[in-house]
Amino acid sequence: MFYRNKKNKSGVISVQVIDKSSGSYKVVKTMGSSADANEIQRLQDQAQQWIKDRTGKLELDFSGEVETAIQLLDGIEQLSVQGTELLLGKLFKEIGFDQIKDELFRKLVIARLCHPTSKLGTTDYLHKYHYLNVDVQAVYRYLDKLYLKQKDLIQNISYEHTRKILDNKISILFYDVTTLYFEIDNEDELRKTGFSKDGKHQHPQIVLGLLVSVDGYPLAYEIFEGNKFEGHTMLPVIEAFKKKYQLDNLVIIADSGLLSNDNVSELQEKGYSFILGARIKNEKKDIQARILQLKLDNGESQLIQKDEHTKLLINYSLSRAKKDHSNREKGLKKLEKQIRTGKLTKANINNRGYNKYLKLEGSIEVSIDKIKFESDSKWDGLKGYLTNTSLSKNEIIENYGHLWKIEKAFKVSKTDLKIRPIYHYKSTRIAAHICIAFVAYKIYKELERQLKAKHAELSPEKAINIAKTIYNITLVTPTTKDKISKTLILTEEQKKLMALFEL
Repeated sequence: MFYRNKKNKSGVISVQVIDKSSGSYKVVKTMGSSADANEIQRLQDQAQQWIKDRTGKLELDFSGEVETAIQLLDGIEQLSVQGTELLLGKLFKEIGFDQIKDELFRKLVIARLCHPTSKLGTTDYLHKYHYLNVDVQAVYRYLDKLYLKQKDLIQNISYEHTRKILDNKISILFYDVTTLYFEIDNEDELRKTGFSKDGKHQHPQIVLGLLVSVDGYPLAYEIFEGNKFEGHTMLPVIEAFKKKYQLDNLVIIADSGLLSNDNVSELQEKGYSFILGARIKNEKKDIQARILQLKLDNGESQLIQKDEHTKLLINYSLSRAKKDHSNREKGLKKLEKQIRTGKLTKANINNRGYNKYLKLEGSIEVSIDKIKFESDSKWDGLKGYLTNTSLSKNEIIENYGHLWKIEKAFKVSKTDLKIRPIYHYKSTRIAAHICIAFVAYKIYKELERQLKAKHAELSPEKAINIAKTIYNITLVTPTTKDKISKTLILTEEQKKLMALFEL
C-alpha cells in the first residue's frame, strides 16, 4: 500500500491510501482533504502511520517515489514528434539545403514529407505535433520570397549533391512531363486546359517538366502553361541546364510522347546524343515492312538504319506481346459495349486509342473494323528505340529502362507528397509550392539511397513512419522548476532506425 495526493476540481488535495495488491488501484481510505500545506503534510504522516498499523511491519517507503513520479508527470509541458526532425533534418543538412537560412523553409519541406496537406493544414500540423505557432500569412509571404530569391540556389544545391554522389559523372539525362490540374472553372495565364495525363481535360492545368539523373535523382524542373505541347518543353529545359552547368556530351533519354521531327532535328543540330521511345507504327511504309520482317524471338533485338544519322533498335518481348494482346481485347470489349448502348456516333471515328478500330457502315451505323483489329496483332510485343548513339543494343535498352524512375518520381510526388491538389492561385506561389515538393523529393531519394547503402530492409515510407512515432518529452521538475527534455526511444524498430542513421 501507499498514499497519494489527488487534486480535486475544487483545488483542494485529498490524501488517499491506495492498495494495488490485486493488480488494480483501489482507494482503501481517504485520510482527509485540505488546501493548506501544513495540513496536507499532517494527513500524509497520518496515512503512513495508518499503513504501518495495518500491515503490522515496517515497510520500505516507496510512497515518495510514486508521489514524485506523479508530480513529474503533472509537470509535462509538451510531447512533440521528434523522429522526423532527427532523420529528415539530418538529410536536409547533409544535402546542403541548410544554406537556405529561413527555418520556415526547412519546416515546410519536412512537413511535406510527413504530413502533405494545404498550407493552412501544415500550420495546424506544426502547432499540434511540434508546438510551433506559424501564421499562415507568414507562410504565403515566404512562398513569394522563395520564388523570387531562392529557387536557383535550391536547384544548385540539389545538382551539386547529385554530382557528388555520382562521382562527378552527369552525362545521361532523363526527361519527362506530367500535368497537374486545378479544380477551378476559369483559366489564367498559367492554368489552361489542355491534354491531361490524369484524364481531367476539362480542368485548367499546368505542365511540369522534370529532369533527373541516373537512379532518378532530381536535377531541374520547369513549369509551363497547361496548353503547352509536351514536345515543346524538353529542349528549353535541357538547354538551360546544359548552359547553367557548362556540360558537354550529354545523352538525352525520353519516351515516345516527346518524339517529334522537330525535337529529333534540334537534338542533332545542338550535338546531343539521344535515346527516344519510337513510334514504330507511325514509321514510313518501307521502315514498317523491315520491322515486321525481323521475326524476332523472345528477348531478341535488331538494329535498323533509319537514315544517315539515326537508327531504330527493335526489341521483342513475349510478356509484352501478351500484355498488348490483352489490352487490345479489353479495348475491343469496351467499344462493343459502347456500340450496344448507343454511346458511339460518327464523331467518335478517329485515330485516338482504340477508336481506330471503328468504321462507318452506310451513312449512320458505327461498327468495328475486325480486319484492322486483327491486323494490329502483328505489332504485339515489339518495342522501338530511336537513337544516334554508338551504344550497344543492351546498353540502349538498359538506359531507356531507367525512365521508370522518373515515372516513379511523378507517382511519389502525386501520391506520397500530394503535390496536388494545389490551393494557390498566384503563379508565384504555385511555382514555390512545386519547389517545396522538388526539395522534398530530393530528400526522399537521398533517404532511399542511404537505406540501400546501409542494406536496410526498409522503404523510405516505412522509415518515415517509424520516425513519426519517436517523440520528445519536456517537463518541469516540481521543486527546482528546471526544464528537462528527453527523446523517447522505446521500441526495437525505433532503436534500429536511430542506430542506422546514428541519430
